[in-house]
Amino acid sequence: MEKNQPRNKGNFITILSIDGGGVRGIIPGVLLAHLEAHLQELDGEDARIADYFDVIAGTSTGGLVTAMLTAPDTNNRPLYSAKEIVPFYLEHSPKIFPQPRGPLAGLIGTLKSFAGPKYDGKYIRSLTSEILGDIRLHQTLTNVVLTTFDIKKLQPVIFSSYTAPKDSSMDALLSDICIGTSAAPTNLPPHYFENGGEKFNLIDGGVVANNPTLVAISEVTREISDKNPDPYPTELGRLLVISLGTGARKNEEKYDAKTATEWGVVGWLYVTPSPLLSAYNQANGDMIDFHNAVVFKALRSQDNYLRIQEDNLTGDLVNMDMATKENLDNLVKVGEELLQKPVSRVNYQTGIYEPVDNGGTNIEALKKFAKLLSDERKLRLSNSN
Repeated sequence: MEKNQPRNKGNFITILSIDGGGVRGIIPGVLLAHLEAHLQELDGEDARIADYFDVIAGTSTGGLVTAMLTAPDTNNRPLYSAKEIVPFYLEHSPKIFPQPRGPLAGLIGTLKSFAGPKYDGKYIRSLTSEILGDIRLHQTLTNVVLTTFDIKKLQPVIFSSYTAPKDSSMDALLSDICIGTSAAPTNLPPHYFENGGEKFNLIDGGVVANNPTLVAISEVTREISDKNPDPYPTELGRLLVISLGTGARKNEEKYDAKTATEWGVVGWLYVTPSPLLSAYNQANGDMIDFHNAVVFKALRSQDNYLRIQEDNLTGDLVNMDMATKENLDNLVKVGEELLQKPVSRVNYQTGIYEPVDNGGTNIEALKKFAKLLSDERKLRLSNSN
């Protein structure tokens, strides 16, 4: 936590977390552009997201966004501003996920996924390597946490700025990490590379945590505990967290027990979308939301945790690889509409998202958090001087 002004010079430990979701990364892209715009109103046009967070965590497409926001250019400033994320997705998504055409397009896509990955991954690999070049994990402008899963070792691999200085094998090229964390099974091939004598066989970080908020908090907790085991519960009460989702179809009823009674392997796994994978992914995200709601409530700091998520996606909007112009434009609209929706929080008794009393809209919450982040940075600079 020493890349920006040290956290012990301020009041908060600041964390940004970005979910996975393929082309749905457009949704947090819209939100981040508004957050950075608010920061620029307060601190000038040169303000960037990476200047304000002790840790930025990302999974899959969120990992790519994290790299874009934190990788340095030749002037040691972020490669991308937040407002450039959505145009990046609009330009490159159709090339990463080329859409089959014609009346049998859907059938062709399904058959390809049976024979191998739906997409060969060549474009995203070359694009990521071109953008990030030889930048390594330790060079990011603030601390990052990126999730992946090693299918040979059958264990999560968390690439973290906290472990990279201690273990050279984890200080991998940022491009390799991004290709690994975004290698969604059935859609993109796994990514193999070697670094520091270690061999990595990586797939999508969503297998570990599609919402990486809890992983980021765990990394911060471990770092605090390792340095000073006694007061870390007090430190956790200082967390200031923004967690951005990529949308879900939670509110649409999909299956029932009577129907599922007849399912075997084909029914559970090979119907599109797979009921088993859908249930796993939704449960994964819900449990993280639930855990965070309980912890922040227990720490009496629930107002320091902002989760923005659209739970009511329908149709093509749900698909991580639907890269048609119409769908991409509609995802931009989802993000813009989400800004006007009320701030919601998981009720830790029921597990259901509910609007926060007097919480205002999401765009108002982002403006409020921008002020907190700006004040925190100014305080750290002042105390350091």
